[in-house]
Amino acid sequence: MEFRNHVQLVGRLGSDPMVRETKNGKVARFSIATNEQYSENGQVKNNTQWHNIVAWNRLAEKVERYFHKGDEILVEGKLTSHSYEDQNKIKRYVTEVVANEAFCLNKQDKADAA
Repeated sequence: MEFRNHVQLVGRLGSDPMVRETKNGKVARFSIATNEQYSENGQVKNNTQWHNIVAWNRLAEKVERYFHKGDEILVEGKLTSHSYEDQNKIKRYVTEVVANEAFCLNKQDKADAA
């Protein structure tokens, strides 16, 4: 049996994407917020989760051009985890989605027409 690592999220962009050039190409980093409602003791509660997203090269260019803070975004990709040591020698752990597709849902995504 084959197990697949596939993530699909719909959420709101928390800020404009941060885009930079690396030796491996262009990379865009951004986060989206997802919301889940549940009932507790008869009251409706909201649980907001923030998800870190990474997009590379052509997708990074699309994200840079068309995605802006507050946009409703659909992201598809794979979940990855890694660790690093910060400047204070403390080990930090990061979980992020490496996107292979992303679409802006609240407005016509002009990049899809190109």
